Amino acid sequence: MDRVCIETNDDFGRHIVLSGDVKAGEVVVDEFPFAIGPKQASNIVCVNCFEDLDFDKEITACRVCTWPLCEQCQEETAVYHKSECEVFKKANAKFSGMINNETGVCTQLDCITPLRVLLKKEEDPERWEKEVECMEYHDLARRTEIETWNADLNNVAKYLRGPCKLQRFSEDLIMQVIGILEVNAFEGRTASGYVFRGLYPMTGILAHNCVPNTSRSIYPSENYRIRLRAMVDLKEGQQLYHSYTYTLSGTRYRQEHLKSGKFFICKCERCVDPTELGTHFSSFKCTKCDPGWFHTTNPINAQAEWKCTHCAYKLSGETVQKATIAMQMEIDQAMAMENSPEKIEALEKISKKFKSLLHPLHYMNTGMRQSLIEMYGRVNGYGIADLPDILLEHKQEICEQVLRVLNKFEPGISRSRAFTLYEMHVPIVLLAKSAFIAGVLSPENLKDRLQNAIDVLNECVSILKYEDKASQEGGLCTLAEKAVEQLNISAESL
Repeated sequence: MDRVCIETNDDFGRHIVLSGDVKAGEVVVDEFPFAIGPKQASNIVCVNCFEDLDFDKEITACRVCTWPLCEQCQEETAVYHKSECEVFKKANAKFSGMINNETGVCTQLDCITPLRVLLKKEEDPERWEKEVECMEYHDLARRTEIETWNADLNNVAKYLRGPCKLQRFSEDLIMQVIGILEVNAFEGRTASGYVFRGLYPMTGILAHNCVPNTSRSIYPSENYRIRLRAMVDLKEGQQLYHSYTYTLSGTRYRQEHLKSGKFFICKCERCVDPTELGTHFSSFKCTKCDPGWFHTTNPINAQAEWKCTHCAYKLSGETVQKATIAMQMEIDQAMAMENSPEKIEALEKISKKFKSLLHPLHYMNTGMRQSLIEMYGRVNGYGIADLPDILLEHKQEICEQVLRVLNKFEPGISRSRAFTLYEMHVPIVLLAKSAFIAGVLSPENLKDRLQNAIDVLNECVSILKYEDKASQEGGLCTLAEKAVEQLNISAESL
């Protein structure tokens, strides 16, 4: 932690700046969670390992307190459930198993993570006072969201003070903890891929930017420790940023998410630029002239007028929003399909349909490409051995297009970049071998193409080497390393 210091100003409140230069990949923050638990609005999960439990069958339960616990966690020491287990047992607060039939959400589990924070406060009051109590929780803004506030009040605060008999925690304190979690906690994944919510006090106070300069890695095998790394080389005094929203969403969606969930409007360089750093990530093709691109005159105002970069054509923000929503709904319907040949064909059809309307790098195009990248090579009829050269070329092309965007919005140490690089190496290798067999490539040319694939994989490894080896990302790193070894052998034999 000697590489960073906490500063405060009116724009960002408490935030972190570097106390010295760092290189890409170097750790700038290293901490253990204050508490972890089920994600907010969860379905029924094991409260210890967060595995989804099948509520169509009998839910396995803790033998002590009756709250949901998978069979494996019942046989082992349920470390994360231990703290609240005694509370539920002592109060005879039974798990009801009730879920919302429309959403599948079990609201009773919403109390678990706040309760763990409260119990940790008692166990480690020094860390609470030093790191957690001072975290922002936007009390006044949250109170204006009456429906959400009342749900939290009834489902968590009153439940903990009533059936759980925890009157020692005031209603105000419980609501403060809920707010701290809502504003500062974020979701991660266990080694098995199950989603959890964690409160990391230092990482949680990083300022937001839609082009982050830090990447976080969670290590399930080390008690969910988190290490925050510089994505690119950074200088002393530079502020550290993370993204509180999905970087591959358009500006309007990012702004809506940040305003409703984090209670602020982002005015980062990307958000105030109508072209989103030259990517035209939210731009449309002008229908009145051939060379023009259509974008908003004020990205952080949803009602702002849109105008062409080349001609005088203009449209109201409301008109553009309606068109955007209609297109997104059509895409969402296709995206909701099971991965299948039909889904591939539906997305390709929509992509062609919108070609004359959207900028090639538009976020809707990018989202469809990400789904197609994942399916090409894995879906029946589109398995990697089934793909003709034209589809291999297509997969390589859409990987390159997604990377063009990621290189702008997530430069350097980015897992999204690593996944796309890994996917791209496959068509590069197969196309090279196909051309060699057809006599189009000489052995020397084939060696050059294989070296290109090796370089792509090495960049993938250079990103994923920091991940927990037990995680899915760590597993992909191992696969990439083995692929590099095999390709080196092939190249050396030529």
